[in-house]
Amino acid sequence: MDWITRLDPTILTWLLISLFFLIALVLLLLYIGFESVPQGMQYTVERIGRYARTLQPGLNFIFPFFERITNRIDIREQVMDVPRQEVITRDNAMITVDGVVFYRVFDAENATYQVSDLDDAIMQLMTTNIRTVMGSMDLDDLLSKRDTINEKLFEVIDEATDPWGVKIVRIEIKDITPQKDLAGAMARQMKAEREKRAAILEAEGNKKAAVAKAEGQKRALILQAEGEKEAEILRAQGNKEAEILKAQALHEIHALEAKGRKSSAEYDAYARERMAEAEAKATAMVSEAIKNGDIQAINYFIAQKYVEALQNIASADNQKLIMMPLEASNLISSISGIGDIAKEVFTKKEREMNHKNITKKLETQTIQKEEIDKKEQFTKKV
Repeated sequence: MDWITRLDPTILTWLLISLFFLIALVLLLLYIGFESVPQGMQYTVERIGRYARTLQPGLNFIFPFFERITNRIDIREQVMDVPRQEVITRDNAMITVDGVVFYRVFDAENATYQVSDLDDAIMQLMTTNIRTVMGSMDLDDLLSKRDTINEKLFEVIDEATDPWGVKIVRIEIKDITPQKDLAGAMARQMKAEREKRAAILEAEGNKKAAVAKAEGQKRALILQAEGEKEAEILRAQGNKEAEILKAQALHEIHALEAKGRKSSAEYDAYARERMAEAEAKATAMVSEAIKNGDIQAINYFIAQKYVEALQNIASADNQKLIMMPLEASNLISSISGIGDIAKEVFTKKEREMNHKNITKKLETQTIQKEEIDKKEQFTKKV
């Protein structure tokens, strides 16, 4: 530090001034050399007239006077509006078309040094390819196949812009406008087509209606025939069941009649049996009376045989006149004697027989009444 104090004040002053200017120069160079790149941007840098590097977003340093920024590239997706232009289709229809392009720069170096004006180049490329692609199609295809047009334009332009460091995201045709006279012709054509389709649909509708009507009539006839068939079957089944029920009723009626006849026969047999028993008992009693020497018992047998002979004579077909013998008065007296004997002998037995006959008769009447009720019920069913 002694050498500083021994220097001349003038030299020391110039040294201090030079040091100040040197520090200020360094600070100025640092200020000029530092470059802040915003997000979504890339800067291309040239060193002494030649591309050196690409600055990325953030704080970067360039050498002043030796390096410089040549282009500031926006790497975000951008939109370019393609102005309206006239196109002649393959069928010589004049239309007006406009569109829009979405693209993004992915290589700042190529976007700067491979093409002079990137936006104008993309615009001219879009214009020429729209005319090329749409000029090779008919008007009807243009109006109905926009997706096909967009795909073709995308393939062509994306391939053409790839060397420029540009990626085409998508291309859309916004509007296709035919001329007024052409629009009127298209409207008339569309109207005619719609009328044609309406007529075809109406004819098809009438055809389907006629077919449906015929099918309905056919189905109705089938259902009617099936109904008549089922009705005949049911009628036949009903007649069959009626005949079966009628036969069953007649069978049951005959069975009841046979049962009634059987009951009547049993009752007659029982009556004859009781009569025979009564006669047997009477004969036994008369025989006992004869044994005991009662003359009236003998007269009883003689009168019985005499009456039977007279009955046979009266019932003969060749007898027109009956002559009664003189012994008829004796017969009457014998009969009176027989009545006395019978009155004495059969008084007690008659009471018992009457009681039994009344009981049997009541039972028979009850059975016959039940059989008659059953016959009436089966007759009603038939």
